Amino acid sequence: MAKLMNDAKTRRDFVRSNHTCVVSYARKTAPPSMSIVHYAMDGDDLVFLTMAERQKAKAVRRLGQLSACILAGEPGGLSWPPEYLVVDGKARLSDDMDEVLHVATKILPIMTGKPLPEAAFPGVRKVLERENRIVVRITPESTFHSPSVHDVEDADPDSDQPLHGLGARIPWRDA
Repeated sequence: MAKLMNDAKTRRDFVRSNHTCVVSYARKTAPPSMSIVHYAMDGDDLVFLTMAERQKAKAVRRLGQLSACILAGEPGGLSWPPEYLVVDGKARLSDDMDEVLHVATKILPIMTGKPLPEAAFPGVRKVLERENRIVVRITPESTFHSPSVHDVEDADPDSDQPLHGLGARIPWRDA
């Protein structure tokens, strides 16, 4: 059943309880780019790692903004019917290795499904340094939600009401 995400708390809870998103940004001379990343929350910000020379980082340097389509998950994969929330916001980068390691310690357990022992931190740090990993931080400004509707067989064919509605852009925080 589609979730109504018409208040800030519901939207933030949805973002905090899921950890996979499709990051999107405008390219200079091609259609928009998208890539799937695992993310974590750091306060109200979405954070993830990328390599400093990847296009996501270049886009942040160029544009200062990103969109993230948060995908609802459940044990074993994505939810059905698909649920999502698009989060648009200001984006910035950090190459501070202490911050990179901090974010890695949040994201690696999400990716692997198991805790990251503190004894692994020095080795993880070396890999992060070797790959020139940096933090991408998105500070949400607005969201877009369009509930999924898949119960067509329950629809009243004689109703004047549309089964599917239009999505709406909503500020991240309630006014």
